[in-house]
Amino acid sequence: MQDILIDTAERVMTITFNRVDKKNSFTAAMYAAMADALTHAQPDDGVRAVVIQGHESVFSAGNDIADFLKAPPVSPDVPVFRFLRAISTFSKPVVAAVCGPAVGIGTTMLFHCDLVYAGDNAMFSMPFVNLGVCPEAASSLLAPQRMGHGRAAEALLLGDPFTAEAALEMGLISRIVPPTEANALARHQALRLASKPLQPLLMTKRLMKQGQAALVATHMAEEGTIFGRLLGEPAAREAFGAFLEKRRPDFSNL
Repeated sequence: MQDILIDTAERVMTITFNRVDKKNSFTAAMYAAMADALTHAQPDDGVRAVVIQGHESVFSAGNDIADFLKAPPVSPDVPVFRFLRAISTFSKPVVAAVCGPAVGIGTTMLFHCDLVYAGDNAMFSMPFVNLGVCPEAASSLLAPQRMGHGRAAEALLLGDPFTAEAALEMGLISRIVPPTEANALARHQALRLASKPLQPLLMTKRLMKQGQAALVATHMAEEGTIFGRLLGEPAAREAFGAFLEKRRPDFSNL
C-alpha cells in the first residue's frame, strides 16, 4: 500500500496520504489501511500519538469517485465506515496537518482530531448535498456544534468552501502556518504529546469528549444508513454521472 504510508518512530505513528497525482483522493484500500493502522495503534504502548498528513499542496480531494462507485458504501463494514469508527473512537491524541484542498471526508475527519495545523493555502469543503448524498463522520452533528448553525448550514447545505482563516475562527483548526511548515509542526506537537504520561493524557481526552461518544456513534450510524439509501436515488446518480462526464449536474426535475 504505497498510497498510504505508515511510519512509527519515537512513539508517534504518522499516516501520510501519498497519492498526490490523484490529489490524495481515497480508495477503499486506502481507507482499509488507515482503519487497520489506527486499530493496531490503539492497544500498542509504543504509540502515544498519531499524525495524519498529506502533501503541502493537497490534503485530500475526498473519495476517488471511480473507485467509490465500484463498491458504494452501503454496509457498515465497508472500509470507509471502519476508518470513521476507528478515528472517532481513538483514545490517544490525533494531530492533523492540512494544506491545500480538504474535500468531503478530508474535512469531516478533522472533527475527530485533537489538534489541526493548517497551511495558509488550506481550503475546506463538505459538498455532500451537491453530490446527492448526506454528510458523514457525524459532521451533521459536530459541524453545527463547532461552527454554529448558520456557518454549518452554508458549508453543509450550500456546500460552500471556507478558508483556513475561517476554519481558525470557527475552532476547527488550531493554528495557521506556511504550507511548508505544517507537517513539521504537527510532528513536533505529536512528539510533545508522546513525551507526556500516558494515562493522564488518555483520561483528559476522554473527559473532554465525555457525553459525546454514544451520540457521535448513533449519529454516524444514522448518517451511514441515509447515505447508503441516497446513493441509489436519482439525485446521486445524476451528480456522480455529471462528475464523471465533466458537466454540471441538472437537479431541476429532482
